[in-house]
Amino acid sequence: MLYNFLLVVHIINCFALIIVVLLQSSKGGGLAGAFGGGGGQTMFGGQETASFLTKTTTYLAVAFMLLALMLALLSARQDAAAPRSVMREAAEQQRNVIPTGQSIDEILGASIDTAAVDATAGEAP
Repeated sequence: MLYNFLLVVHIINCFALIIVVLLQSSKGGGLAGAFGGGGGQTMFGGQETASFLTKTTTYLAVAFMLLALMLALLSARQDAAAPRSVMREAAEQQRNVIPTGQSIDEILGASIDTAAVDATAGEAP
């Protein structure tokens, strides 16, 4: 639920960011203005106060980055819920082939440390 809500907010933020960036006028012709084509401006622009569109672009860009990070973290957490083993699924589907008295873990090999089991097996309970 949270993931879907953040996804919708992220998409709306993307469209708003595109619109705000396209509404801005360029300062000195882009890259050409940075190397002297701007005439009188410094390399990174003048010291005038930031316009409403510039501030809005900054806020939307920060929101874009934060939303993208949150969506990535939530997506990774959802995908890591249950590890999947193709061999285990095939063995469970073919239960009639498994010899009596053996478990799937004995056939496929348990994922536990056998040295720790051997060390505790010799101790009295």
